[in-house]
Amino acid sequence: MAEYIYFFNKDTLIVKPPKKSPMFLRMIVLLFAMVCGVFICSIRLKQISNPTRIRVQSIRVIQIPSIDYGIKQIEIPRDNGTQQSEIPLVHYPKPQTFSRAECAHNPVQFFAIISMQRSGSGWFETLLNSHSNVSSNGEIFSVIDRRKNISSIIKTLDKVYNLDWFTSASKNECSAAVGLKWMLNQGLMEHHKEIVEYFNRRGISAIFLFRRNLLRRLVSVLANSYDRYAKLLNGTHKSHAKTLSRYKPVINSTSLITDLKEVEVTANKALEYFNSTRHIILYYEDLVTNHTKLNDVLEFLRLPQMELTSRQVKIHTGSLSEHIKNWDDINRTLNGTAYESFLRADYKK
Repeated sequence: MAEYIYFFNKDTLIVKPPKKSPMFLRMIVLLFAMVCGVFICSIRLKQISNPTRIRVQSIRVIQIPSIDYGIKQIEIPRDNGTQQSEIPLVHYPKPQTFSRAECAHNPVQFFAIISMQRSGSGWFETLLNSHSNVSSNGEIFSVIDRRKNISSIIKTLDKVYNLDWFTSASKNECSAAVGLKWMLNQGLMEHHKEIVEYFNRRGISAIFLFRRNLLRRLVSVLANSYDRYAKLLNGTHKSHAKTLSRYKPVINSTSLITDLKEVEVTANKALEYFNSTRHIILYYEDLVTNHTKLNDVLEFLRLPQMELTSRQVKIHTGSLSEHIKNWDDINRTLNGTAYESFLRADYKK
């Protein structure tokens, strides 16, 4: 490109450099933009092909429906008997009947004690309720109208887990765990599909409590029936552990094995039905002989550890032969069967 030389006078010479073409500058800018674009795309592709992996305690996220009740669950393997050990959904209930005030941002765990009559569930529930942060509202579905259909069951559950159900066990607005006691014969088995779906959707943890020695349970069932229909004493129905412990029921030896098997099958069905829920399995005998099992329960509910107490006393102590009137018949019936161990076992693990 030619240079232009200007002469202003005889002694001065000014040289003016050539002007750069605008097209050349545009090409420089375009080239720079292309290089930057290629660099950014290469980094993005590398991130996609090598995703970040969570390595802490083999945590894996379990997808749940998009709802307003909580957040995603995370499964963490444990060895304390918990079958589904993922962290339960975090709940922040908004009761319609009162304000949670300063505790509105405190999470609440939902649970249900699933058991059978005379399996120690009443004693176990009093232990839980001795914790300052637990409200277990008793055997709510013993009232037939509350379990007449699945709609009434769901309506009742919603009220309980929204903290709008009031009983003597209800704590204040700062309860950290709320639940109820539910027997298998109170609509739970009949509507198990809908209830399991509700448990999973709402993030409700199931605490299964059974007895290992079903023969002892049967003695307790018969004693309770005797107590229920006992004659009025001085116009008042008196129920005392000492009185009941002296009662010796006569057990039908003919149907005994069938009856025991039926109870066993029912418990196994319940565990099968609720296998997809977050749950823990407990046995009354284990809780009696090993109080550290209660620590596992508090850990399962993500509650602070503290000593749990109950005023309830055990009714039938000692050998079973002291509590069954036709002991010889029962002994002959169960000897040599799968239930023979019930005759001598007390609280073995």
